[in-house]
Amino acid sequence: MDLSIILRIAAVGLIVAILQQILAKIGRDEYGMLVVLAGIAVILMMLIPELLGLLETVQSALPV
Repeated sequence: MDLSIILRIAAVGLIVAILQQILAKIGRDEYGMLVVLAGIAVILMMLIPELLGLLETVQSALPV
């Protein structure tokens, strides 16, 4: 796991938080919730390859 993935996750979180606050200020709370859900989906999609690599490492370390 690189530092770059942590920084990308932090950047997505920051952007999502800013957009959610802006949408809440103008009364679009529903869209704010959709932005948060989309941010979670993006972060999960970024983490899936990392988790697969972790599982492969564990499988190679523990032969079944």
